Amino acid sequence: MYSFTNDYSEGAHPRILQAMMEANLTQNKGYGLDSHSDHARELIRQEIRHPEADIHFIPGGTQTNLIVIASALKPYQAVISAVTGHVNVHETGAIEATGHKVLAMDTADGKLTPALVQQALDSHTDEHMVQPRMVYISNSTEVGTQYTRAELEALSRICRLKGLYLFMDGARMGSALTSPVNDLTLADIADLTDVFYIGGTKNGALLGEAVVILRDELKTDFRFMIKQRGAMMAKGWLLGIQFEELFQNNLFYDMARHGNDMAGRLREAIAGCGWSFASDSRTNQLFPIFTHEVIRELAEDFSFEINQKTDEDHCCIRLVTSWATTEAGVGRFIETLRRLS
Repeated sequence: MYSFTNDYSEGAHPRILQAMMEANLTQNKGYGLDSHSDHARELIRQEIRHPEADIHFIPGGTQTNLIVIASALKPYQAVISAVTGHVNVHETGAIEATGHKVLAMDTADGKLTPALVQQALDSHTDEHMVQPRMVYISNSTEVGTQYTRAELEALSRICRLKGLYLFMDGARMGSALTSPVNDLTLADIADLTDVFYIGGTKNGALLGEAVVILRDELKTDFRFMIKQRGAMMAKGWLLGIQFEELFQNNLFYDMARHGNDMAGRLREAIAGCGWSFASDSRTNQLFPIFTHEVIRELAEDFSFEINQKTDEDHCCIRLVTSWATTEAGVGRFIETLRRLS
């Protein structure tokens, strides 16, 4: 059984594990104040070309979204998200549990637009309603699509015009940045957002996300919120050393590019067999539509998620590749699908 269920089935890249082994018996300061975390911060600041950025390392994506939003918003304020957004669908109401409503906007491709942001503002007009204060986007999105530079610039403009924070969830940032249709850099993202994070968990780290705060008012007392929400690791150097490795010798990008390359092979073969897709993803998540019979046959040798029923005879499944996806695994899937098609 070969898994295309997610991009965190495997552990971590050997270089990361080696670095952790070499530092295993070295004594480090606690709570992210160690030399590895400091070096990782400097490497990221160089990459984004923002020496003034505050950078914090948090174990997981849901904690990261929760902490950023809870720290930025007042109790009566809300965050605007695509209806497919992770904070709206896959975090068990974590944002609402902190007292902040998620304003979910319908969108066919998982991406927000200035028009949708304006629609949310127009429908929340006075103190009898929550006040929209933040726009949350994911890159790549939950349906595998990604923002272009022009799209992000347009969102950034309306957010700055309307006094909204722009927050980018980068759990799959590496996949977005190494997609063959990408025209953004991390430096561009730092220029156009107020806060974003770089995902390690889904790109070859054991765990960890790097929060990058650009807006000065969002920097104040952020460590207090990390601690209160239970995300401040005593052995914080375990996070720092992973991002230290990720941002040396192009490892972050190389791993993400491999996942995209494997997805590209799957995409080409699936299309070549005459099947269609639910979204136009050029990242490491694919959403092909197959008949129930083909899905049952594939499930005998491969694991994946059933995404949604598309009609009486077809379902959309999700295939996810990673830094560790093998050519042999991809080849087996393609061979099997060609036989079934």
